[in-house]
Amino acid sequence: MQKVDQPLYTLSFLLLCISFAFFGGSFNMIIPELPAFLSGLGGADYKGLIIALFTLTAGISRPFSGKLADTIGRVPVIIVGAIICIVCSLMYPILSTLSGFFLLRLCHGFSTGFTPTAITAYVADIVPEHRRGEAMGIMGVSMNLGSSISPPIGSYLVNAYSMDVMFYASSVSALISLLILTRMKETLANRQPFHPSLLKLKRTEIIDKDAILPAIICGLSYIGFGALVTITPDQCEFLGISNKGLFFTSFTVCSILSRLVTGTISDKYGRVIVIKAAIICLCLSHIMVGLSDSPAWLLTATGSLGFSLGIGMPAIFAWTIDRSQANKRGQAMATVFIGLEVAIGSGALIGAALYDNNADNFGKAFYVMAFITSFGLLFLRKDKLD
Repeated sequence: MQKVDQPLYTLSFLLLCISFAFFGGSFNMIIPELPAFLSGLGGADYKGLIIALFTLTAGISRPFSGKLADTIGRVPVIIVGAIICIVCSLMYPILSTLSGFFLLRLCHGFSTGFTPTAITAYVADIVPEHRRGEAMGIMGVSMNLGSSISPPIGSYLVNAYSMDVMFYASSVSALISLLILTRMKETLANRQPFHPSLLKLKRTEIIDKDAILPAIICGLSYIGFGALVTITPDQCEFLGISNKGLFFTSFTVCSILSRLVTGTISDKYGRVIVIKAAIICLCLSHIMVGLSDSPAWLLTATGSLGFSLGIGMPAIFAWTIDRSQANKRGQAMATVFIGLEVAIGSGALIGAALYDNNADNFGKAFYVMAFITSFGLLFLRKDKLD
């Protein structure tokens, strides 16, 4: 039972935040340059698969990572995700064919299928209940801090050195994340030793029914992100932005700012009202991205999009934990992340199809994203809530 006066900013929480920042920096460092890397391999028509394949395995692995986090412990699951990230980043320069690239994207997705699920459950274990929304916001700040710094670094390394150097730097970032975790104490009280039978899932272990509604809302909020990371690197190039990582930096810096400013709002005024406001802001931001016709406008629009997601996601995560049972937090968060991964993958495919490598279609892609995101308001009608 958590005490009311239990502190939030413990050493464990701060170390977890730092590790999460390096983990997020690792796989986000390479995203802005992957469309060009794929085009160099002869796969320009398959840009939607860059994100879709990654999120496919991330989504598939969520039920397994959720169950393992609730059985063998949070820390082992976090570590497995970090190791996958280290190895995959090292392999991109080696498996430099289309088939090798797509295989790596599939494998790389397991990293985000494991680590964020277990980290979120770990945080829920160690923070005071009445500051849960604030804690989720700070964790998001950590992830986004790494995500904001690393893409421009990745693009700089490509421009100054080579793609290979960027991939090696990505691997080093994941390694630092892993080393920080070596002394983390396990928070799961009744741990089980790993056994292959734990990988057999019952129907009730795949999806947590209490997390289905948050998963839908999370997915509708994040579907536009899939389109953003897939086609906005081309939009940057079209508008004359040489460092493609800058759009991602704008996105994540503004997301950090919003989490710092609004992280505690849902603790005070309720989760749903905050999520509704975030969805409205997301829709307007997608329209802004679609209308962008200059570098300044695009960076402003992607910043607005990041700010909007920064408002909504801590509230969605805290809402999920509020609705879940204590012994199913891993499964509940896995369910929400499944919704997130399905949405990002779908957004990448839909966005790439609407864009069709034609600069005239940037607007069309993001207007459709705004329309789809707006359905979140329908699912948040008062009679739908517990």
